[in-house]
Amino acid sequence: MRFCIIPVTDYQQNCSLLICEQTQKAAIVDPGGDIDLILKAIDREKASPESILITHGHFDHIGATAELAALLSIPVLGPHRDDQFWIDAISEQCQTFRFPACESFTPSRWLSQGDNIRIGEVELDVFHCPGHTPGHVVFVHRNTKLAIVGDVLFKGSIGRTDLPRGNFNTLINSIKNNLWPLGKQFSFIPGHGPMSTFGEEMRSNPYVKV
Repeated sequence: MRFCIIPVTDYQQNCSLLICEQTQKAAIVDPGGDIDLILKAIDREKASPESILITHGHFDHIGATAELAALLSIPVLGPHRDDQFWIDAISEQCQTFRFPACESFTPSRWLSQGDNIRIGEVELDVFHCPGHTPGHVVFVHRNTKLAIVGDVLFKGSIGRTDLPRGNFNTLINSIKNNLWPLGKQFSFIPGHGPMSTFGEEMRSNPYVKV
């Protein structure tokens, strides 16, 4: 599997394109906006999108989901059902944060701990990692030791927990119990900012270092 990261919107949210190298089938992760940039990346990579994957229901991660799913006629997978209230409140989220208006949607499939997703010949494992939001999920590709973690973990920091139904202790437990056992060698794509490795964050991240 190969990937490219597409920073979108004024929030510079990391939308990711995950591509099966055998089939060129692809998944678009967290299309927060700037559909033109996402479509250009798809064209540049000669990819064939077959699904949209959502880590959690915050507006900067889901803003373009409804429009893009309709445009490409592909299903939306995720997040966990506990984030439905965030997706239902997309209009209020956009107004509160002065973000361009976005459409709500109902995922084709809600995801849970232990689920699997296929992108062409690639298989991703799903981890339910609440704390930043109650329904946050993480996508893991074991073969390339890559995790797409949304706003659970950042280089040197963690996701905020002061928004509705966020919980600091729950987030820390999600990281330590779900992510760290995968191993120090795993790289991760965060929802914002540069990539890092679990090993580096175990060593130096003040919130979750071991």
